[in-house]
Order: sequence, then C-alpha cells, then structure tokens
Amino acid sequence: MKILIIQQKMIGDVLTSSILFEAIKHQYPNAQLHYVINDHTYPVVQGHPYIGKFHFFTKEHRGNIFKLLQFVFAIRRERFDVIIDVYSKLSSNLMTLFSSAQIKISKQKWYTSFIYNYTFRELRHANTNAGIAIENRLQLLQPINIDFAKAVKPKIYLTQAEKNSAKNFLEDKGINFDDPIFMISVLGSGFNKTYPFAYMAEVIDNIAAQFPKSQILFNYIPSQREQAKSIFDLCKSGTQHNIHFNIFGNSIREFLAISSYCKALIGNEGGAINMAKALDIKTFAIYSPWISKEVWSVFEDGKHHVSVHLKDFKPNLFKNDDAKSVKKNALMYYKEFSPNLMIPKLKEFLKNI
Repeated sequence: MKILIIQQKMIGDVLTSSILFEAIKHQYPNAQLHYVINDHTYPVVQGHPYIGKFHFFTKEHRGNIFKLLQFVFAIRRERFDVIIDVYSKLSSNLMTLFSSAQIKISKQKWYTSFIYNYTFRELRHANTNAGIAIENRLQLLQPINIDFAKAVKPKIYLTQAEKNSAKNFLEDKGINFDDPIFMISVLGSGFNKTYPFAYMAEVIDNIAAQFPKSQILFNYIPSQREQAKSIFDLCKSGTQHNIHFNIFGNSIREFLAISSYCKALIGNEGGAINMAKALDIKTFAIYSPWISKEVWSVFEDGKHHVSVHLKDFKPNLFKNDDAKSVKKNALMYYKEFSPNLMIPKLKEFLKNI
C-alpha cells in the first residue's frame, strides 16, 4: 500500500500531522508513506523514521499556476493507493482530484466533498488530553481501519551529533548545566500572536525571581533581534544578568538541539511550544486571545504542560465576539491579559521543574 499525507502550512501543523505516520506504520509495517509539506517546515520532521519520502511544496508552486500543475501531476505519477488530505485547501484538493488513488480522505467541506470518498467533521470538544488537533487528525485513519482512540504524540528526532554540537556550543558560551536553563518564546509569529513586550518582561522577571540561578535564553532569529532586545531592556536589571541574550540557534535544528537541554519552554503559543512538547520538554504556553486553546492544547496535564488564555480568567469578554472580531482587536484583548492573572499558575508550574 502506498499512502500520501498532505499537510502544508505552518511548522506546528506539519509536526502534529506527523503522528499519522507512526500510527499507520504500526498497522501496516510494509506501507510506503510519503508526505507533502511546505519546504521551510522540513526541519521538524527531518530524520523521521516512519516517513519514506518528502514532496516539498515551495513558493514557486504557490505563486505560479503552471508550477502548481506540474507538482499536481508529479503526485499523480506516484500512483498512490490512499491520499489523506489533512490540509484541504485548493492545492491539496487538486492533488487529490487528479490522483488515481482509490481511497481519498479529508475533512468535511460541502464544496469539496465530491473529491473524497471519506470525509469527517472536525470535533468541537476533545475526548482526551491529546486535544482536538490530534483527535481530528487521527479520525482520518478510520477508513484504513486504524483505531484513532490510540493517541500518538508528535516526536522530533535529533541526532547525537546535533545534541553534542549544541552542548559544546552552550559550554563555550558559559552555560552551567548544573543550573536550570529556560527557553523563552518571546515573540509570536506576528504582533497579534505576541504577548505585549512589557507583560512578557514581567513574566521573565518572575522566572528569575523564583530561580535566581536560572539561565534564560530567548527564542528569536537575527531579523527579530531588535524586538527581542526591546523585551530584554524592559526586564529588571537583576533579571538581565540571568539572560544570555546572544545565545540562539541559527537554524530550526540548532534551536531544537539547544532547547533539548532546557528545563522548560515558556512563552507565546506557537511552533516553538509544539516543538518543545515533541522533545519532551515542559511547556507553559501563553495563548493569543484569538487562537483556540481547545484546539491546540495538545497533551496538557496541568503539570508538565500548562497553558493560559485570557478566556480562562475573563470569559465575559468573549461572550458577544466571534473569532474574526477577536483577531481584529487582538491588541485590545491583550491589554486585558495582564501578567498578574497568570503569575500564580506560572509559579505553580515552576515548582514542578
């Protein structure tokens, strides 16, 4: 059996959908498994033992109809038996439509249902602590007789060489492995997914106060240095001594290897939180007001993986507003999400470090 899974879009999506490969391989160990992903997301599934081949969707394919059709027909020539379209947008619809697969599976949408043999409505409430994002994906395996009740956690596979290189790098930068190391996701993927700078500085101050010998790293890329430095400058002078501002990964794989030595990753919910969970690192996630905590609170247990959302503390603010309205006014909602609301929960989380 030859199976294609399509999951374009962001790093968190690609990592989360990678659980399907392990589940399929356990049931069908001889199956050939291929994955369509956006090329920039490859680092989180690099070295994955259950994925046989990658098909990279690039900017060229997104911006050129002829390149897109070339990609679609290249997929057709692979002659897949099963296509699981997790993404379910125009490009993946076309890949599925023009394929010769006998089994075509995706989420339920009235305007694309004619393309697929099997479609599933997305769940509104999670049945397990795996979370809706995991459960929605696992139900796509039902048509090929795989029990979706058995949740599989996303995993990232680092090589020993990558770990050793990161350890040497950290030692050269003066990191002491006897004292706790914390990675802070100081920036989200956009301003409407970024906890206000002054609030984030206060969160970091609380971490340093609870762990005076902590070594704090910021997750940012060189192009975000100015924004990250603004948060550093807002921290108390005592906290600044704990922050190793110039230690960061120059690539996603370097970030992952460095993070593997951290006690916890704390900060804006997003790809970094998902990656930390896949590395078995404890996480404390701060959700943007317009992002659904119910969907992305994957494998939370209230101890090792904890998250906070403004709705947890001020549910009345969301009574009359839909998701689009909240997204449009995200900064206004963020102002209501002061650190004092979450600090007690953060302190409790840090006690378990």
